[in-house]
Amino acid sequence: MMLKKTAITLAVALSGAAPMTHAADASPFTLTANVNLVSDYYFRGLSQTWHKPALQGGADVSHPSGLYAGVWSSNVSGNQFAGGSQEIDYYGGYNAKMNDDLTLTAGGYGYYYPGANYSKATSAVYERQSYNTFELNAGVTWKWLSGKYSYSLTDYFGINQKTGYDGKSKGTGYLELNASYNVTDDIAIAAHAGWTHITAKLANGATTVGGASDPSYKDYKLGVTKSFKDGWNVGLAYVKASNTAFYDKTASAVGSDISDLGEGRFVVSAGRSF
Repeated sequence: MMLKKTAITLAVALSGAAPMTHAADASPFTLTANVNLVSDYYFRGLSQTWHKPALQGGADVSHPSGLYAGVWSSNVSGNQFAGGSQEIDYYGGYNAKMNDDLTLTAGGYGYYYPGANYSKATSAVYERQSYNTFELNAGVTWKWLSGKYSYSLTDYFGINQKTGYDGKSKGTGYLELNASYNVTDDIAIAAHAGWTHITAKLANGATTVGGASDPSYKDYKLGVTKSFKDGWNVGLAYVKASNTAFYDKTASAVGSDISDLGEGRFVVSAGRSF
């Protein structure tokens, strides 16, 4: 996911019940946390905050075996998530380190939007349908290159017949390729390309203002980050999505506002890891 979950290790020690002559055993688990402020919350190339800033944060726990789990949250726009203002993500999985260069990963990732529902939109009449989504994913990392594929086990953010589409969007896939390279000890550059294939189109020949009916699209990102002591970091990235005919002039779910959600923009971030 973009601008999410950058952290350093905070050691957690647990006292054991061993006799006083033995040292306390250290916990095998590692806990990390992070907080971040971004000028615009882009997810897979589309703004989730109607091009407004977002405050984000999360926590992760990992085990030397490769198991991990975590939670993460950000504010989002009610223009896109009718009746909602918050996104809460939960995830877990397993990282299998094959050698110093190669790691395989597999897991699950859920997106939860408290209070948000299509039925709360004022721009159209919808039956009750949440935006909540859950995906399975699998990926591989080799040195500073990585790739991952995510597969939706639910309708993709509520896209189905209830919300104006010609079918269910379960089975929607997201393929992403990433490169992250440390130029120096404190400066890293990153590049990203992704493709979202949504398994439904607008129903009954309907089209957007731009004349598109297929919501599938590609997204791109190029950025640089600089880290400082005590876990502080800043970043700058350029993000953009294709299929402007579908995502330009997107209408608000709760008003008359419109926005170009996939418009190419620079995003500034600043945060701290613990």
